[in-house]
Amino acid sequence: MPNREQALALLYEQTKGDSLRRHGLAVEAVMRAAARRSSDDVETWGITGLLHDFDYEAHPEEHPFWGRAVLEQQGYPDEIVLAIQGHANFSGVPRKTEMARWLFALDELTGFVMAVAMVQPGREVARVQFPSVRKKLKDKAFARSVSRDDISQGATELGVELEELVQLVVSALTPLAAELGLG
Repeated sequence: MPNREQALALLYEQTKGDSLRRHGLAVEAVMRAAARRSSDDVETWGITGLLHDFDYEAHPEEHPFWGRAVLEQQGYPDEIVLAIQGHANFSGVPRKTEMARWLFALDELTGFVMAVAMVQPGREVARVQFPSVRKKLKDKAFARSVSRDDISQGATELGVELEELVQLVVSALTPLAAELGLG
């Protein structure tokens, strides 16, 4: 399996925009935290988070299908490939592993928590509290491209309360705040 440096190179090769690169780094950090919570392979989960949208910028109409062949050709295991395919509800790929369910649950939520942090004083992700996230989720105009249905479905599939997921995201992003432009 390719290592993190190779995965990062693939992300940067296919993704030129800072926003989507930061999203990949953020989901990587959150997936690593989820892996620790689940006592699972932190490196595999992190790489999965890092690469989950690597093909989106260059191939938005074909995402996540375009990337599948690239990942397989480069030797990524099925566990990663299928989790990345399954993070898009429309793909029809079932989320059979815990890692796949966590990726689905955390992808949209991570982006949403980052958006909430952007409107906090000082843009500090460490200051994001669950009541603020809950309030912003009800505001359909705020971060309108984020699927509230996916956030809800992800928490349900995991059987984890949304508040706990938000706390995990905030805790995982706080050490990377400067790199992510969040405080």
